[in-house]
This record gives sequence, C-alpha cells and structure tokens, in this order.
Amino acid sequence: MDTTQERTQEQELPYNVFAKTCPSRGTLEHVTGRWGALTLGALYDGALRFNELRRRVDGVSEKMLSQTLHALERDGLVHREAQPTNPPRVDYELTPLGRELARRLTGLIHFVEGRMDEVLEARARYDETRGGL
Repeated sequence: MDTTQERTQEQELPYNVFAKTCPSRGTLEHVTGRWGALTLGALYDGALRFNELRRRVDGVSEKMLSQTLHALERDGLVHREAQPTNPPRVDYELTPLGRELARRLTGLIHFVEGRMDEVLEARARYDETRGGL
C-alpha cells in the first residue's frame, strides 16, 4: 500500500492517536511503554503465571508488572484467569486482539535485536563526535 492510500485510510479512522484527548493514545502508551511491550512480547509464546512472567521480563518490579497487566487487561489485550486453588493460581494470556498486536510487536522486537550491531556502531560514532556521554 502506498503512502497516499495509507493517509486516506488514516483520515477515515474514527480515532486519531495524535490528538491528545483520543483514547487510542492511552492504549498506544500501554503497548509501547517499556513494560507493556516486553509483557506482550513475553506472553506471545503462551500463557504465564505472574512470577513466570516477572522472571521473563527481567528487571520489572512486582508493582509495575501488576499495573501493566491491569492496563493491558483493561484494554482487552490480556486475559487474566484465576484458578480457585490453594494457593491461588493466576495465569495471564493474550486475547485474540492482544495476540495480533503482539505478533506485530515481536516483528519490531526481532528487527531491533537483529540490527543492534548497527545501532551500537551509530552510538559509538555519535559519542565520539559529541565527546562521549
């Protein structure tokens, strides 16, 4: 699809993420924030319990993961399944909408991982010309 067609389709959409009051902006922030993107990417391979997910998303605090999961669940991207066992078991998995989004996101993740040598070279060149950081 060429850019003219894309712009026409964008103009026909009822939501505009560039408008500060548009609800799509909040969802985009949930999805593209550090913990949202990593959580969605981690769940792409299948359902995980809270602590499994926390280990998979290295560095996220319990509080931030909980907040992220609540936001993604509210947006309809993650499903929370609580099992009435002792101790309670809670599993998180992507909804069909979340799975479609995560599929696209994992493409971006793989692109970034695959091009990191170029990024690191660019950083080194930048730092060299700017006197280091």
